[in-house]
Amino acid sequence: MNASRISLFVFLLALATTLTGCDAIGSIFKAGAYTGIIAVFIIVFLLWFIVRKMRGPRV
Repeated sequence: MNASRISLFVFLLALATTLTGCDAIGSIFKAGAYTGIIAVFIIVFLLWFIVRKMRGPRV
């Protein structure tokens, strides 16, 4: 494992331990439906981006 993969793993681990699902869902419902939809798209995009970076370059 190189340094960038380790740092990504540490970052994801920190996010997983600091953010709770109930807190996030409660905040989304308080903000409104459109904000929730936008938040879901941003989260899915970030997860896709991180997984793609971890897999490495395609040949």
